[in-house]
Amino acid sequence: MLYLGDHVCVLRPELPPPRMTLAEFLDWADTVDGRWQLRDGVPEAMAPTSDRHGTIQTEVVVRFTNHLRATGQPCRAATGVGVVPRFRSDRTALIPDAAVTCGPPARDRFIPEPVILVEILSPSNETSSRLNALAYTTIPSAQELVLISSTAVGAELYRRQADGNWPAEPDMVGPEATLRLASIAFELPLRELYRDTALFAG
Repeated sequence: MLYLGDHVCVLRPELPPPRMTLAEFLDWADTVDGRWQLRDGVPEAMAPTSDRHGTIQTEVVVRFTNHLRATGQPCRAATGVGVVPRFRSDRTALIPDAAVTCGPPARDRFIPEPVILVEILSPSNETSSRLNALAYTTIPSAQELVLISSTAVGAELYRRQADGNWPAEPDMVGPEATLRLASIAFELPLRELYRDTALFAG
């Protein structure tokens, strides 16, 4: 409720239709505020991240970008852009916390041919983030998935195997370990991703 002088305005957020195709979702998303993703035809609002979540997310993109530029790879890191899994691709558009692509720049909302996809796990989003990661395995270009904890120094790394399948269990990256991403020859002590958080010294 908003008071303007002697007038009272009741603010009612515009609710999305219960089910949409990807094309309908993109048209609708242009008319509303905030960030939304589409899962199997159902729009999902994305709340602002926590300070720690956002800080880790920024560090990931900065570290990827610095590495790619220093090594001269024709790849780039991005955040806030969508990806379309192959499964239910006519009604699904998800937003990873970070992604790396070696494809050419795109003019639409989606990052082309992502090779690395990152989700940062927070207590409020862990279920949806893990569902996203499962969907990412259907993207043909995806080579590595990284799930980074925001409550402790730790990560889960899934790497596509030589036969094209994904492992049933991740490689666990502990607080004193190095995160290694073969697709872009990236190596970094995992703790460095937490540098500007209280977890860095913990």
